[in-house]
Amino acid sequence: MKINRFMIAAPKSGSGKTMITCALLQLLKDSGKNVSSYKCGPDYIDPMFHKKVLGVPSKNLDTFFTDEKTTVQLFLDKRADGDFAVLEGVMGLYDGLGGIYEQGSSYHLAKVTQTPIILVVDAKGMGKSVLALIAGFLQYDTQHLIKGVLLNRMSKGYYDIIKPLIEKELSVKVVGYFPEQKDIGLSSRHLGLVMPDELSDIKKQLNETADRLKKTIDMDLFIDIAEAADEIGDRENADVYNEKSIGNCDQNEFSQNKAINTVNIAVAMDEAFCFYYEDNLRMLEKCGAQLLYFSPLHDTELPDNCDALLLGGGYPELYAKELSKNVSMLNAIKKAFRAGMPTVAECGGFMYLHTYIRNICDDNDEKNNADTQNNTDIQNDMNKSKLVGALDGGCHFKGKLVRFGYIELTEKHSNFLPPNEKIKAHEFHYYDSTDNGADCIATKPATGRSYDCVISHDNYWLGFPHLYYPSNPHFAESLVRKAYEYRRNKNGKLL
Repeated sequence: MKINRFMIAAPKSGSGKTMITCALLQLLKDSGKNVSSYKCGPDYIDPMFHKKVLGVPSKNLDTFFTDEKTTVQLFLDKRADGDFAVLEGVMGLYDGLGGIYEQGSSYHLAKVTQTPIILVVDAKGMGKSVLALIAGFLQYDTQHLIKGVLLNRMSKGYYDIIKPLIEKELSVKVVGYFPEQKDIGLSSRHLGLVMPDELSDIKKQLNETADRLKKTIDMDLFIDIAEAADEIGDRENADVYNEKSIGNCDQNEFSQNKAINTVNIAVAMDEAFCFYYEDNLRMLEKCGAQLLYFSPLHDTELPDNCDALLLGGGYPELYAKELSKNVSMLNAIKKAFRAGMPTVAECGGFMYLHTYIRNICDDNDEKNNADTQNNTDIQNDMNKSKLVGALDGGCHFKGKLVRFGYIELTEKHSNFLPPNEKIKAHEFHYYDSTDNGADCIATKPATGRSYDCVISHDNYWLGFPHLYYPSNPHFAESLVRKAYEYRRNKNGKLL
């Protein structure tokens, strides 16, 4: 299949990848290209900017989560000959698993998808040293994928001087520059960029960025690099969701007649809960589920006739007071959970099911006297928000990362996965629970270190890890099957 494409990567985080990527997506869209975007790695927020603000289809690709063949299939899914694709890298170009392995890096994804790379270099404060930096990245590029360099935060005057030196000495094209922009930029918080819905003028900012970038880059050169990308894969093997790829999904009784047997999964989706991998949702649909979106913030009850509940991650701590006031929804979810409705809750969704969230650091190591402790207890109570109460105890802000990075999960007792099988996941949270569970073993792939986590039983899987279903499609199959069994038992007959 001929997909015109390039990757925007950088030597390090904070080089301007997201702003540049968004601006390029806008320019390609404005030019009439059928453009889509992909985010390398497990980050949820960048794809939201692409989809919500720019209206460009976007999802994640990650070579730790999926093997090379599956990654290519996910890349090609829903694509057609002649489409344009922009891949946004993660961290530094060569930063992969554990910071030292190639797997999971932007470069590995570029290799697997045979994608040309545009290296965005933050050149502020640099002179000719920028050549040494670029030269080092070119030397590491064993596949010769770096086809262009964009110099960020550089003045036009110095660009005109340094560009010919780079092209002469390093034999790599310089596709343009971008001066420092002090009046536009994307804010961040502990989990990454702030959400697009939180920025009232974000569309205006990205349009302004695109207009400015258009004046300082060679857009024709970008397109030439994209169009020079090799063909990849073929149409016959482009669907990762065909029956060979997703196990026994198409053979299960619940998907034999989807017009009759479709099950309904209620999916929390609003400002507080919005961290979902696109391919997770698509895999549930392919297994026979209809997704019914609802808002724990704004709705007062669950969707009618729902057979399972999916509570994804997000920022419930930012909306804890509002969530606690929606008593009708809290009671509806608690009632459904206790009635045995199959439930998967990840990170923010897991926090939501607790009795409370406390939005204040509970590290009392420096509290040395009773008076200080009593004052702290009063302050803690004031910062507690009562939530669903399906789980005893609460979640507390720790003031630092509690868990971070990739893991592989194995159930101690087979429930959602076949015996001894693993599913891959990612953790990134500053809150901790009074009970993180002990029904699964999480193993860090780079070090082999392991620990217990997740509360899991016949009908629920609850914990901080964000799962990636394509790494083990049996998880999606199990959730849909449990939803089907719940519906059958609830109605006393097959529907």
